[in-house]
Amino acid sequence: MALRILLTNDDGVDAPGLAVMAEIARALSDDVWIIAPDGNQSGAGHRFSFGRELSYIEHGPRRFAVKGGSPADCVVAGMTHLLGDKPADLVLSGVNAGQNLGDIVNCSGTAAGAREGALQGAIGIAMSQSMDYEITHNPDWANAARFGAEVVDAILAAHGNDDVFYNVNFPFCGPTEVTGLSAVAHQRFSRSPIRYYPSDNEGEFFMAIPETPLPLDPEADFETLCRGNAITVTPFGLQQTHRGALQRLGQIALKQR
Repeated sequence: MALRILLTNDDGVDAPGLAVMAEIARALSDDVWIIAPDGNQSGAGHRFSFGRELSYIEHGPRRFAVKGGSPADCVVAGMTHLLGDKPADLVLSGVNAGQNLGDIVNCSGTAAGAREGALQGAIGIAMSQSMDYEITHNPDWANAARFGAEVVDAILAAHGNDDVFYNVNFPFCGPTEVTGLSAVAHQRFSRSPIRYYPSDNEGEFFMAIPETPLPLDPEADFETLCRGNAITVTPFGLQQTHRGALQRLGQIALKQR
């Protein structure tokens, strides 16, 4: 049976990375649906638009834009309504313009699209094409286009009944320089890299990532992607309970009053 694939992203329905993802998906299946935000939702994380009405616009067969919706909104609309009584087997989110590494995954709308796909019962895979922002803000999609379908096939072959979603990053280099596919942990930064960043306009400011916290684990996603030119894949658990802390908390009791 052919895979039913749902695509979303956080860069918007007309983003070039989504067109790349559509080519990746169509190399795997003829049953491909696109349900994406109507505009940029970068940094939206796993936000849902509770308490306000949403609507969608049909841009063509199996292609929809959700007005004002987040990636998570789009996945839910697809999995519970637009795809009818046959939800997707695979949710692909991206291809994002820029890497999603380390703790930044926590605020990534791209990652949230894959996470919500997994929470809805599909296999969820987020994909991002890295950039060197000191050189350009326009990604070269060659590695995502060249290796994307092969990476998805590899993940599907390795996927068990794991309660996970997957985060993939393609390196900033030529396709002939890619060193392979590396399964790695995500980089837990010593502190969040997100900071207040002043604007040139008085009284205004940005939330931005002006620097990468150090030290970095040479075997985690950041260094493996940026220094090793490998495609990285990281499985993230949907069950987030920290078992060690749970055990310690289970041993405490309130003092008798």
